[in-house]
Amino acid sequence: MSSMDVDPVEDVEMTYYGASQNEGSSSRGHWAVIVDDTHPFDLDTYISGYSGRAAIDRLIHIISLSPSLAPQAFRRALELLTAPTQRDPEYYKTILGTYEAATNRHGVRLPPLEELLPDHSPYLAWVEETNERNNAERRKLEVELKTYTGNMIKESIRMAYRDLASFYRTTGSFENSLRHLTKSREFCATTQDMLEMCLSVLELLLEQRSFSHIPTYVFKAESALDSVGTSGHSSTSLGIGQSGAAAKKIDLHQAVEAKLALCSALSHLANGNYAKATHGFLHPMSVLTLTPWAGTIVSVGDIAVYATLCALATLGRTELRARVIESEGLAGEGEGMKELLDAWMASNFRAVLGLLEKFSARHLLDPLLGPHVANLTALIRTRAVVLYFQPFATIRLDRMSAAFGWTVEDTEREVVALIQRGDIHGRVDTQNKILRARSTNHRAQLYAHALKAGAEMQSATNKLLLRLQLQQANLVVRKTQPPPAPTATAGASEHAEQ
Repeated sequence: MSSMDVDPVEDVEMTYYGASQNEGSSSRGHWAVIVDDTHPFDLDTYISGYSGRAAIDRLIHIISLSPSLAPQAFRRALELLTAPTQRDPEYYKTILGTYEAATNRHGVRLPPLEELLPDHSPYLAWVEETNERNNAERRKLEVELKTYTGNMIKESIRMAYRDLASFYRTTGSFENSLRHLTKSREFCATTQDMLEMCLSVLELLLEQRSFSHIPTYVFKAESALDSVGTSGHSSTSLGIGQSGAAAKKIDLHQAVEAKLALCSALSHLANGNYAKATHGFLHPMSVLTLTPWAGTIVSVGDIAVYATLCALATLGRTELRARVIESEGLAGEGEGMKELLDAWMASNFRAVLGLLEKFSARHLLDPLLGPHVANLTALIRTRAVVLYFQPFATIRLDRMSAAFGWTVEDTEREVVALIQRGDIHGRVDTQNKILRARSTNHRAQLYAHALKAGAEMQSATNKLLLRLQLQQANLVVRKTQPPPAPTATAGASEHAEQ
């Protein structure tokens, strides 16, 4: 069922908060993401790319942001809640609390919680059963760890800490999971064990969205990877996994490097460093190299969208063609991304901005990309205006407005802002609505450069002549040499003379 098939929400007075091409940088940042015919979003297709905690986390995020999708996302989250692999009972309270908070938003009318969930008893029974099962497994794993610690078996202790960390992560206790992973470090006997620990910590940090500590563990993982040889190591030796029964084995270094590049790119994206994020996202990645992170942390389609948007916002046209269009990476493979790249390379900037607006609901509902959609859209819009004006000496603003689908007033404001920031070297004739490039007098520049070089040469010559005259007048203070230290032979002869 597509997003257009859901029941519409009545009296939703919130405004779609995507940064449109007419808003510039003055977007008010409303919380509601409206999904309609002009901003389509298929919830079922989107969630099908995720599994486990990743799917539920994104559904909760959608409930909190999109009133038109909140009822459908709520039902889907409850369906995934009682899956056999789901072990976190706190999710039930989180889902209910998020939907209740959405219903209490001003100007929003959603179906009441009692209508969507008339009977809580099955889920309360599931919560009680899950708590009992988690407590039993926790006691069992703690007993195993205590036994191995008493026997001083280093490898068994490391594996016991790893199993406890995995258990706490599954049950939603991220702090305990991270603590047990870091404790297993002192029991790592080989660099391969250290690499496995670093990858587990990075996976946990990505799931927890704690991006500040990612560079530290990426550096540790890279150091451990340099010491691990590729001979005799299969893809499963580090928990990299395989896809299907007939999956091909992949090179250890290739798989780990892809994961580390993804971690670095997501960390830079979270910090707003889009240029470095582009470099990481354009690293060769695939479903095989990212297994088992693909779908449990981030989907391959998401990476393609991140790579394309960051590349458009930071790379020049030549570099974009070489690293994105002519390469075999993921960029350009996301929904609408190929059309976006084709329109950009054809200088059809009106289509570029239209596609960004069309898929903005999909981008804003992504918990990793959503906070950066406005900035990336503004960067892409700025580069589009600069590229369009680059070959012209003068251009009428009405022609420019037609190329971007803006009004003349919006185009003038956009151009004036770019001139003030120094992105465009020109001036605007506000009376005739003409943008003129600043003319450069190359002859005057050449003369100015020659005069400057002559003045510098004259100054250097005067300094040399002054130093020569000082030397001739013996007015130069020379560094005095210390007297030589007496040698052993000289000391002996002096003693004999006495």
